[in-house]
Amino acid sequence: MALVTWFAVLGYGACSSLMLIVNKVAVNLLPAPSFVLLLQFFCSWFAVKVCGLGGCIVVDKLERKKLLAFLPVSLAFLAAVFANIKTLQFANVETFIVFRASTPLTISICEWLCLGRELPGLRSTLCLVTLLLAAIAYVLTDAQFQVYGYVWVGVWYVIFCFDQLYIKYAVDSVEVESNWGRVFYTNLWACMIAGCIAGATEPATLRTFHWTWQSGGALAVSCALGVAMSYFAFLCRAQVSATHFTVIGNVCKLLTVLINVCIWDKHATPMGLGFLFLCLVAAFLYKPSPKRAPPPPLPEQEALVQEEEQSGGS
Repeated sequence: MALVTWFAVLGYGACSSLMLIVNKVAVNLLPAPSFVLLLQFFCSWFAVKVCGLGGCIVVDKLERKKLLAFLPVSLAFLAAVFANIKTLQFANVETFIVFRASTPLTISICEWLCLGRELPGLRSTLCLVTLLLAAIAYVLTDAQFQVYGYVWVGVWYVIFCFDQLYIKYAVDSVEVESNWGRVFYTNLWACMIAGCIAGATEPATLRTFHWTWQSGGALAVSCALGVAMSYFAFLCRAQVSATHFTVIGNVCKLLTVLINVCIWDKHATPMGLGFLFLCLVAAFLYKPSPKRAPPPPLPEQEALVQEEEQSGGS
């Protein structure tokens, strides 16, 4: 991989590995997930805007065409993050991670159908099927089974697959001056949408909540990490396919599991963790599929091209 690709993958991996744990802590200390998201989006948008005005980074100007182009991106992104953070309220981290580990199988088929990628080869297919079977085995052996939690995981699953595919399409098709432009537009829309959700659902919680240094510190760390996460996620999406991006995120969750085992009290069973590691090993062995070659031209098209070349030459 190119240097910029490694930079994007490693940066996204570090942020992705930590973000799940930080959000879990933040939501437990501050039981207002919509407000937590609002602050994360606002800090990402505000930091990019201030740095752009200061000349530290290149940020796109506010243009109506780009603003409208990034509205579906923000809606897909916000829906996935909201379902993510709601899932973390009702299910343990391992539960969420192992369901995510099965998403590349679905996304690889959708990429073949919609984004012009080849279907996975034999090795990659075996890896993706292993991901799915290990995920099912984990569910069957999970001592922490929570029906409500798995309902939210199912909702998140559908939204997440759409999010991965559509955002990859938008990253490849919408021209911006720099990667910071994607962060700027996405978080600007997300601020407005999350503000409406938080104002409608959580004013009572925020009025009665007793702030502490712990809750404020967790919120501040999640906001700072959110800025980095936004940047590296878009940069990584631009460098790799949607399926490969998802697999990279799953591999990075190994560090999340190790951190979670050290600090959290809601663990999966040892057998469940074994299936979880099998998921991550299979994800690591996955080989990304190339883009499909364009179909050969029809004889009529070839004759037309030859005529045009001869006309041009004469």
